[in-house]
Amino acid sequence: MRICLFPGTFDPLTLGHVDIITRALPLFDKIVVGIGINTSKAPMFSPEKRLGWVKAIFKNESKVEGAVYEGLTVNFCKKIGAKFILRGIRYVSDFEYEKTIADANRTLDKSIETIFLTGEPKYTSVASTIVRDIIKNGGDASHFLPPEVAKTL
Repeated sequence: MRICLFPGTFDPLTLGHVDIITRALPLFDKIVVGIGINTSKAPMFSPEKRLGWVKAIFKNESKVEGAVYEGLTVNFCKKIGAKFILRGIRYVSDFEYEKTIADANRTLDKSIETIFLTGEPKYTSVASTIVRDIIKNGGDASHFLPPEVAKTL
């Protein structure tokens, strides 16, 4: 079984994230959207709320499930039996950053492969950081969010 972990903070889950997950579905038997708890970040939304979004958005897709985890991503991969890590790339700068992480993960566990998917051009400007800023300042972020997320804000 080809199990893939799509790790991130998903704070909030955007249309760009949904695009990557949806396009990765044919590649894997199961995709676990891993909501990572990063102690150096102060998220806007609780892990439970973010997990709820994953469940609501993919309620009709049996190949997608959500999970919250702490610690090293490769350790969580081992725990769930994932041999693949999925990462979305918007810009060349994303690739440079993501490749550094992929190299570190490969050093920690050579059996786990990182797969990069480039985002659809229409979602290139959709970044959780920008969306959070719009929300914090009272703007309408619904253009960047799945309806399941937008209606809960």
